[in-house]
Amino acid sequence: MTYRKIRVIISGGGTGGHIFPAVSIAKELKKVNPDTEILFVGAEGKMEMEKVPAEGFEIVGLPITGLQRQLTLHNIANDILVPARFVGSIVKARKIIRKFKPEIAVGVGGYASAPLLMAATGMHLPALIQEQNGFAGLTNKMLGPRVQKICVAYEGMERFFPADKIVMTGNPIRPSMHPYSAAERLEGLAMYGFDPAKRHILIIGGSLGSGTLNKAMKTWIEAGCPGGEGVEILWQCGKYYKKGIDEFMEGRNLPSIRYSDFIARMDLAYAMADVIISRSGASSVSEICATAKAAVFVPSPNVAEDHQTHNAMALVRKDAALLVRDDEAAEKLMPTALGLVLDPERIAVLEQNAAAMALPDAAHTIVDEIYKILGE
Repeated sequence: MTYRKIRVIISGGGTGGHIFPAVSIAKELKKVNPDTEILFVGAEGKMEMEKVPAEGFEIVGLPITGLQRQLTLHNIANDILVPARFVGSIVKARKIIRKFKPEIAVGVGGYASAPLLMAATGMHLPALIQEQNGFAGLTNKMLGPRVQKICVAYEGMERFFPADKIVMTGNPIRPSMHPYSAAERLEGLAMYGFDPAKRHILIIGGSLGSGTLNKAMKTWIEAGCPGGEGVEILWQCGKYYKKGIDEFMEGRNLPSIRYSDFIARMDLAYAMADVIISRSGASSVSEICATAKAAVFVPSPNVAEDHQTHNAMALVRKDAALLVRDDEAAEKLMPTALGLVLDPERIAVLEQNAAAMALPDAAHTIVDEIYKILGE
């Protein structure tokens, strides 16, 4: 297929879970035609305003803010202003569209994409949205009837969107995420100073870290690391918690545990792991499927519509992962993970079933859908 030069406006953000797919789609658009022109639209003051330019793309901000669910005076004051900011953002979005003159608008979820896609579809611009999670977000549910195509990563999304618009594409993931070879496993073990003869667990807390996962590890360590014989652990505690974990680990002689706030070579961390403990954000779930890894998910309860539980359960129902509830993690997480990591036969089943759910070419499939909408 020949991909001609086009002009695309992409909107979404607020969290890494929205920003990374947007950037991946943009990079794939540039890959298939380097002359394609792309403009991002995000929310003023949010992380996309830094992350997107760092990836080499131009971005414009809207004065949009999201509704805050927790009742505080600050949040109440914010929520009172949300409608006016939304209207102001639509007005600004229309001006951006008139100036940039895109051929198509792409939304990846998050409240930043609502005014841009509302303005675009109101101006009769063709549009596509991508829903990363197994439970659709409010913005995308609102936009579904207005767009031409809805790219999803989970089955059963007819609950939220018109069935004739849905395309199963999966979530865009980092190119370095793939099933790893034995040589890559050994490279990862060597990088972290681990023993190839032992079993290995990777704990992913995200860039800021997960208080629940850290608490589960601390509880297990305080109990004397029961069941951890022959097991080595790479623990990403996150920068928010690093100082506290440093203080906790001081004076403890635990050579089988390596911890850090950040993992630079996540590909090698995945490669060396027999079992991964992780939250179940859309990108994490997609990467675990793409790498064909056995995982224990601990869905975060602090997300809209409890979508992380829906993401994890999509795998659990197909015997492709295990799940431990957030409020039970301190007691059950490490025993569950240790029981799994010492059971190669069970790991093999989870790996096989996770791999069967992988859709590694998501970004390219989404780009194909963009061109189809434009009649290419």
